[in-house]
Amino acid sequence: MDAIRFGLGVRALRRRRRWSQASLAAKAGVSRSVIWRIERGRADRVAVHTLATVAATLGARVDVRLLWQGEGLDRLLDARHARLIECVIRSLGSGDWEVATEVSFNIRGERGSIDILALHRPTGALLVIEVKSVVPDMQSMLHGIDRKGRLAREIARQHGWSVTSVTRVLVLPDDRTARRRVEAHAATINAMLPARTVAIRRWIRDPASPYPGHGILFVSDAPDQGTRHPGSTKSGLHRGPRD
Repeated sequence: MDAIRFGLGVRALRRRRRWSQASLAAKAGVSRSVIWRIERGRADRVAVHTLATVAATLGARVDVRLLWQGEGLDRLLDARHARLIECVIRSLGSGDWEVATEVSFNIRGERGSIDILALHRPTGALLVIEVKSVVPDMQSMLHGIDRKGRLAREIARQHGWSVTSVTRVLVLPDDRTARRRVEAHAATINAMLPARTVAIRRWIRDPASPYPGHGILFVSDAPDQGTRHPGSTKSGLHRGPRD
């Protein structure tokens, strides 16, 4: 973050509203000295959540980004995302699932893509799987998963799949950061995604067993050299072994 530019921006927005530093401090619920430090180019000495509060009071928002070696961090995160997808596909490949990855859709103006769409043809069970290598804004993410689940039957029909049920699964890395983030939003998440890893894995192995409901699957993404997607076709469809 450029602390000097941030401070100049806060001061410009404050003056635009014709507020004094004391007025802004009172509205944001912080001390006047905090506003003074920010505007003097010392925002890097103020807690991020305080900066966000001050910005929100001014009708702005804080966008904190972590940069590393140009686009190196993006490539690193993309690699982790790919590993998580690989791990999920391997687990689906051990059952009677047909899998499509990066499934794009455009239905009545609603556009997007689904990381993994999987059909268990014998039961007609459809999995809509969202994979996240980092836990993003929770409300936005849950809204996106809900939207994809709502459109899933129509998307599946475009693949020629006959669907009897739709299950939404959020895949997250099995690490402390992801688990803490989920715990911090437990009430909201449990209402939409109540099932957890053990129940979901059991059901994936036997979709005819009792339905666990929508849920979260924590996956270890330790790199596994030499692993390939099972039986991929040119269309991006992967077929698990048949009995």
